[in-house]
Amino acid sequence: MTVIAIRSLTIRFGGRTLLENADLMLDAGRKIGLVGRNGAGKSTMLRAITGDLQPDGGEIRLAARAKMGVVAQEAPGGETTLLDSVLEADTERHALLQALEDPAQAHRVAEIHERLIDIRADSAPARAATILSGLGFDAEAQARPLSAFSGGWRMRVALARALFPEPDLLLLDEPTNHLDLEATMWLEGWLAKFPGAAIVVSHDRGLLDRAVDGIAHLDQQKVTFYPGNYENFVRVRTERAAQQESQRVKIAAQRAHMQAFVDRFRAKATKARQAQSRLKALAKLPVIEAVVEDAASTFSFPEPEELPPPILAIEKADAGYGGPPILKGIDLRLDQEDRIALLGANGNGKSTLAKLVAGRLAPQRGTVRRSSKLRVGFFAQHQSEDLDPTGTPLSHMQAALPTATIQQCRAQLARFGLNAERAETRIERCSGGEKARLLLSLCTRDAPQLLILDEPTNHLDIDAREALVRALADYKGAVLLISHDPHLVELVADRLWLVADGKVTSFDGDMDEYRALLAERARGSGGGGAGERAPTDRAARAQARAQLAPLRARLKEVEKLIERHTLEGRLIEKKLSDPETYASRKAQDIAWATTRQAFLARQIAALEEEWLAISEQLDAA
Repeated sequence: MTVIAIRSLTIRFGGRTLLENADLMLDAGRKIGLVGRNGAGKSTMLRAITGDLQPDGGEIRLAARAKMGVVAQEAPGGETTLLDSVLEADTERHALLQALEDPAQAHRVAEIHERLIDIRADSAPARAATILSGLGFDAEAQARPLSAFSGGWRMRVALARALFPEPDLLLLDEPTNHLDLEATMWLEGWLAKFPGAAIVVSHDRGLLDRAVDGIAHLDQQKVTFYPGNYENFVRVRTERAAQQESQRVKIAAQRAHMQAFVDRFRAKATKARQAQSRLKALAKLPVIEAVVEDAASTFSFPEPEELPPPILAIEKADAGYGGPPILKGIDLRLDQEDRIALLGANGNGKSTLAKLVAGRLAPQRGTVRRSSKLRVGFFAQHQSEDLDPTGTPLSHMQAALPTATIQQCRAQLARFGLNAERAETRIERCSGGEKARLLLSLCTRDAPQLLILDEPTNHLDIDAREALVRALADYKGAVLLISHDPHLVELVADRLWLVADGKVTSFDGDMDEYRALLAERARGSGGGGAGERAPTDRAARAQARAQLAPLRARLKEVEKLIERHTLEGRLIEKKLSDPETYASRKAQDIAWATTRQAFLARQIAALEEEWLAISEQLDAA
């Protein structure tokens, strides 16, 4: 059964056409990711589906009696408890329970009870509590009023309210923006088991790889559907683009050859008939458009001065905010080549540790030693709230670099994709992604040796996230990462620290093992008699992880080298295919580029063989 059918949808917004004659159909039970660059019109399309925006053309048809679930744009508030707020989201159940309290409905009591049984009303509190628990709310929190929570936590309640009624069609717009890694993993699992249809707008590759079975790509004002997850979408789209370009070049060559014959022999009587025949054949050749690609996102971090190790060491430290410490007995060190991600649920102290490392929080006990020349760049998404809405990225950079020239300020902004036009756009008109780029530009303006990134990707599209990964691979400083995006963690971090139960400990495993640990804890919390075996099992798994840790570390190092060499090879290939290269460069420069290209190809081949060998060892373990 088709849950929703979109035909010839046209939407114009702010004098710009976002969608023109776009089509999309979604069957019951299907989950699709709606992807596209920032500003392509994804959220606008969802607003048209919900009826909050009137399209300029086409039609949107929802199946008869189909229920739609949408995450509210505004976070719920008031004195209603979290659990009651979620229960009220099932409007039918809520109305039936109210009817039972109404004396005027006494004649319908039997009918109402029968309907309550049909919709499983008795199990509703348990289901609501399970959803809230998965999103990070324990039993105590579920009994507290909405007004006791910040906007970010209340947005989780808005998500719970959308999930609870089990709608036939669920619309989610960036659902992981307000979730930590643990809640994101829970949402992935929930969506995989959700029996209804869903359209998910997200830049989270992990969610799009594990929780959807189709990708709708919004590009060039059209929607193109690709079966499979995001990884398959990237592969198929790349192959199609290559085939389209190859066919275009082939037909262009045929057209040029035929036209040359016509131009040469059209005036000759003996060749006139052949020329006329070629003209007819020329007219029949299909017109294949060139592949149009948007400008690639680029990030580039300034190169920091190298410092002797360690750049920072913390010994027997406690950290907190005046009361009882949140973290106790912290012992750690950071070197300039470290890439570390912090794991742990929200509220366990990840941001507290980040502030301690950054020097924004003094230890309550213990010592923190920093290199005298250490510079720290701190990115936190909430800092966008402190930006002057009437200012511009350029004015903010000039205030941060008072002795720099305007050209130097522009150059620093350009490192993160803020070109001349964007640099002079008022902050109040900047998108979330542009504000994130500005914050990255500001926190790296003095080439820090340590970069602390607290949820850097919330408002970045997928291409921008990949650009950030590439930039971090080339960055010569240490990285301390807090992120709900498992894909980012896997690509950036080579060490994991677990922040939980008031402690900071090293996690000797990868993200798959962390997912398994969370799943095991979730099963353990439900009982079932596995508690006595758990300590022995965990010890065995910890020992196995420790033995395999060097192999996993080398595997990640090899993957980064392959990515780096491949990128350099593509840049060289692009230069060598440009005719201007041969006009403007010396022969020895071209010879060096050719030699370097061959060297990189050999290195990549050797690294790929090593990657396969290590992968086989890990698979066999």
